[in-house]
Amino acid sequence: MNKPTKMKLSEKIYRFMQGRNGPDDLYHLISAVSMILMLINVFVNSLIITFIYASLFAYSIFRVLSKNVVSRRAENAKFVSFRTRIFDFFKLLASMWRDRKTHIYRKCPHCKKTLRLPKRKGEHTVKCPCCAERFDIKVK
Repeated sequence: MNKPTKMKLSEKIYRFMQGRNGPDDLYHLISAVSMILMLINVFVNSLIITFIYASLFAYSIFRVLSKNVVSRRAENAKFVSFRTRIFDFFKLLASMWRDRKTHIYRKCPHCKKTLRLPKRKGEHTVKCPCCAERFDIKVK
């Protein structure tokens, strides 16, 4: 008579999570927002906030346990793309502030790429490094 071998808890969890989405960046954001709302609700004690944080928490658990990995990865990719655009925008603002005395930032009229140019008064012809088009700028 074979005695069933006992599996460790970590092995059981590993087997359960096989084929599921698991935690990703969007899950971490939704969980963090849910926890923040839960803490706010401790002081405010609102039924609406309770419903919102419970719904967000349930959705985050749904995302982790979902077997529709393709859809969850597409959602996460959209979120990561959006987050990257926001971070890049604030990095550009920080660079513009840091370089405000020595450089100017202008967009190429052809490809819309932001260019960092030395701050020299007068009219200049600039060649965009991305699209190789030339355009005139005036620096005051």
